[in-house]
Amino acid sequence: MSALTETAAAAYFYYYPLVENLRQVERYVTTGVGSNPATPFNSFSHARKLAGPEDTFVTINNDTVYSMAQLDLSGGPLRLDVPATGDRYYVLQFVDAWTNNIAYVGTRATGNEAGSFLIVPPGWTGESEHPVVQASTDIVSIVGRFACTGPGDIPAVTKLQDLLILESLDPAATVNGLPAVDVNLTDDLLFWQQAHRWSQAFPAPTAESALIEQFSGLWSPDVDSDDLRAWYADGVAELEDATKHGQAPVFNGWTVGLHLFDYNLYNLGLGTIDDDRWKILDEKVRIVERAIACRLGLWGNHAYEAVYAQAFTDVTGAPLIGENTYLINFPEKPPVGAFWSITLYDIPRYYLVDNPIDRYSIGDRTAGIRYETDGSLRITISKDAPTDATARANWLPSPDAAFRLVLRLYMPGEAILDETYSYPPVERVSNQDT
Repeated sequence: MSALTETAAAAYFYYYPLVENLRQVERYVTTGVGSNPATPFNSFSHARKLAGPEDTFVTINNDTVYSMAQLDLSGGPLRLDVPATGDRYYVLQFVDAWTNNIAYVGTRATGNEAGSFLIVPPGWTGESEHPVVQASTDIVSIVGRFACTGPGDIPAVTKLQDLLILESLDPAATVNGLPAVDVNLTDDLLFWQQAHRWSQAFPAPTAESALIEQFSGLWSPDVDSDDLRAWYADGVAELEDATKHGQAPVFNGWTVGLHLFDYNLYNLGLGTIDDDRWKILDEKVRIVERAIACRLGLWGNHAYEAVYAQAFTDVTGAPLIGENTYLINFPEKPPVGAFWSITLYDIPRYYLVDNPIDRYSIGDRTAGIRYETDGSLRITISKDAPTDATARANWLPSPDAAFRLVLRLYMPGEAILDETYSYPPVERVSNQDT
């Protein structure tokens, strides 16, 4: 492998989050995503239902209703107003162009009272009577999630969503948007063009300037299209492999991403925890983990907001496939401050899977679930509906193909964060056992 080829592989991992993230930003302001309609920069797009298979977004959750806003702060600061939410969990997560989680507003971070916040562009040095969200790039995504117990809870969530307000301090201001690219290029060449133009428009932290300098040769006119295509193909393959062999610890078959979203070292603002416990200090590991996080769960939270544990296999290491039946037994409720769920996704897209009962996740808020007399909860995962009444009440339908599970733990307790919690194994069972 030549030095430039090796550098290109590192560059793919480095720029992948920026490119994939801004592609999704562009989707939201042009065509919308699933239940979230397209809305211009600096305004909210509200889903009016829980996500389903039609919401083609990587590892989208089925626990909360999304309120999204794509911000362009090139026009100056924005004021954000949030409503009082009572005892309902919610979070507004602020994600910069490089997928860094830079701030949080919501139940854990700022409480459930009504309030106002000022969102300001990079380099802003003014004063504000409101708490400030300091952006690290002109483009920022607000990923808003309101807990929702089901279709009957949607009207209450809708009222709260409509009370989210974004206003520019300068109503006459115009914004720059995303730099144009040649959409007629093939995917491989388009990736490198977007990486180059978008990284110039939305600079990475200055602390990474030495790393970025290593990639400068990729933009040389001497690099031909064949090389770019080959480097792209290699990068895609290496990232797919890395998603199966990351640094995250495994507990009873669950790969627990406690630190998957800890790659932000330089722009930790309102509602974040600026502590080495929540930072990946090794640069090489940090860049790889950031790409893996983007591939598996774009716009995921820090673990202190929500923990994501994923399973591609059962406890023996055998792949999860639709022809088998699986059992997950929770001896007691997981230690969380908000709620928990298990969601099923297809492979390799990581989208929700259509099923006959429209159940895409199951957890402590699922209507009709049945606990055992000792307080335990047994969840059955299978392609066909269980015949036993309790198993059917606690059934998460699977596809007739390979799939992936994600266990989400919202506002996790210290036992989860200090890795002493015992995750329930995914066990393959015979159909007669369910």
